[in-house]
Amino acid sequence: MSDETRDAEEGMPPTRRDARDGTPLDGVPLADAAFPTFDAETIPPRPPLPASSAGAAPVVAVPLDTADHNAIREQWRAARDELENHVSHARDQIDQANERIKQRTGRDLVLAILIGLAFGAALLGSLLFVKALFVPFALAAALLGVYELSRALRASGRRVDVVPQLVAGAFLVLSAYFAEPWLSWVMLFVAVAFVIVWRLIAQMVVKDGRTYGDVLADAVIGGFVQVYVPFLAGVALILLEQEGGQWWVLSFIAVAVAADTGAYAAGLAFGRHPMAPKISPKKTWEGFGGAVLASLVAGVLLAIFLLELPWWAGLIFGASILLSATLGDLGESMLKRDLGIKDMSSWLPGHGGLLDRLDSILPSTIPALCLYFLLSPWVVL
Repeated sequence: MSDETRDAEEGMPPTRRDARDGTPLDGVPLADAAFPTFDAETIPPRPPLPASSAGAAPVVAVPLDTADHNAIREQWRAARDELENHVSHARDQIDQANERIKQRTGRDLVLAILIGLAFGAALLGSLLFVKALFVPFALAAALLGVYELSRALRASGRRVDVVPQLVAGAFLVLSAYFAEPWLSWVMLFVAVAFVIVWRLIAQMVVKDGRTYGDVLADAVIGGFVQVYVPFLAGVALILLEQEGGQWWVLSFIAVAVAADTGAYAAGLAFGRHPMAPKISPKKTWEGFGGAVLASLVAGVLLAIFLLELPWWAGLIFGASILLSATLGDLGESMLKRDLGIKDMSSWLPGHGGLLDRLDSILPSTIPALCLYFLLSPWVVL
């Protein structure tokens, strides 16, 4: 290498490698203070990890062992399997109990409870918020009841005209709420006359050789349909339209349901002695005792806390609704036995037809309206 090249290299600054190694190309250590020798002791220590709480030792991450992870997974899987076994066992017990109840009473208890809760919620909501919302509820129930009863009567050989029955029933129900109460009696006469005249004219057109006795029976039965379903539903709307009437409607329905539930529970648990074996073999005196207790208790509680009546008025109210509900239930059972059917329809699983649930409620509208005018403290006759 020439002297000029050496002189040029000596004038150049040291490279990064020379600075890192601390040694120039010629092997002589750098003594300049700008490039001190690296010393590991001069590196500051690593700061400690944050503590989990005041005064506690620093949290040190410990890697999870694979065996521990698998053990935890197995424990979770075992707990899940045990819970599923308990749920499956409980479901089997409920199904077995439901089958025993179904064999004894002919009703699916689980479905009956679910459908009853759904209808109860809809009924309660319509009465608690805006009582006018109960009108379409009552109208739909009345028309469906008319349709069920008409179909059952036609299946037994009676001549019942469904469409005229529905038309007359709709006018009869709506007039009970939107017209004066006394007009309900006029509308009842008009509705009965309408369906009877329609049946007579239809029979004259057909001329199928039906006897006079059968034709007369068809006409009377057609009028009975209007009295039994739309008129009694209209009485409930007359009660609803009164001051505070929504609480009375809710109360008499609650007492009728309590009587039915008490009779069902007591009869299922203690029923031994049939009450009316030729009419309804599954009704027992023990069940009737449960209905008496449930209806009286419900009547007293509703009178005190909802209707603002004394306790003795609650006893009268509960006993009256119990009597009408029991007679209505037995009357509908007698009607179904004469028609040779078990239920009016199968639209409500666990209940049968809608009329099978309204059989105790519809006749109870009459004593409920009468007791409203007799016992209400704000009514002046």
